[in-house]
Amino acid sequence: MKEISRKKFLHVCGTIVAGGVVAGVSGVLIDRNRKVSSSSGKSLKLVEENTVISPYKLESFFQIKDGVSAIAQYEDELFVATDKNLMVCRSNLKISRQFPIGEETVRDIAVDAGHIYLLHPAKISVYTHEGKRVSVWDACSELSNYCSFTLTPGFVFVTDTDNKNICQYTDEGRFVKFIESPNKFIIPSLTFGIEYIGNKLYCSNSGRHQVEMYNLEGEYLGSFGKAGTAPGLFTGCCNPVYISRMPNGEVITSEKGDPRISCYGSDGSFRTILLDRKSLGGGNVAYDVKVWKDKLFVAGKDKISLFQYNAELAAHAGACGGCGIDCPLKV
Repeated sequence: MKEISRKKFLHVCGTIVAGGVVAGVSGVLIDRNRKVSSSSGKSLKLVEENTVISPYKLESFFQIKDGVSAIAQYEDELFVATDKNLMVCRSNLKISRQFPIGEETVRDIAVDAGHIYLLHPAKISVYTHEGKRVSVWDACSELSNYCSFTLTPGFVFVTDTDNKNICQYTDEGRFVKFIESPNKFIIPSLTFGIEYIGNKLYCSNSGRHQVEMYNLEGEYLGSFGKAGTAPGLFTGCCNPVYISRMPNGEVITSEKGDPRISCYGSDGSFRTILLDRKSLGGGNVAYDVKVWKDKLFVAGKDKISLFQYNAELAAHAGACGGCGIDCPLKV
């Protein structure tokens, strides 16, 4: 069996909650028989029960026959990795350049000003922006099964689903230490996302339906999240799958089972659901997401989609449209 098939299976596995699942964009479900007010007191437009309106409009997309392994955003470029090639797109999804990376399983990708980092199950490959491989870092321990990683000033932090810890490297590839959760990481599958946001590490303890927070010294700072189907809770056996960031320090999560992409404050306070299953295109796998200005880049299966914030839709979208936070998505 090919590794990519295993990856897709692991992302899908777990309990899929059927019937009665709350599918919400903007975190609002509207009863057809009455008006509901948002937190700002503005009346929301009546729509059919369980129908929601997203403030984000699908602008464009393109398909990749090899399937999408991972995406990363740096400045105004989107980096798309498959298990064979790496493509660099402009903010309008037009491909500007691409280069081969061999035929190795890619679990994640990260980019900074000098390098492109590809995460494999048991190593990290480092490339220049022109596509030249300059180094390879081996896994920190035997039987590692790397899932996700993130770059911080001076360091790289990697999640390991089999050893159930976080591995810290220097940005030159030297192993520093392992970080263990005081709650014990429960990771039933490849659902161990991590992201550096506002001087903190946010990582998913997916079997506990939580997001945990650490400082760069590896000290535990707390967690947020509970199991459930309502907006602001995490469904299924192991969620969230992906964690991403916004420039203002807000936290983005993406779930599988009943796919949805949600926004939280840096303290874990629930903001809203940005895209639900219908908006994302259905299925039951999690969709990776990156933010640039007022755009959402979403990767799922073999497709990259661009969603644009739309003020007209936002006026009827409930929580997101009425939110008073200085959000970079509302440029």
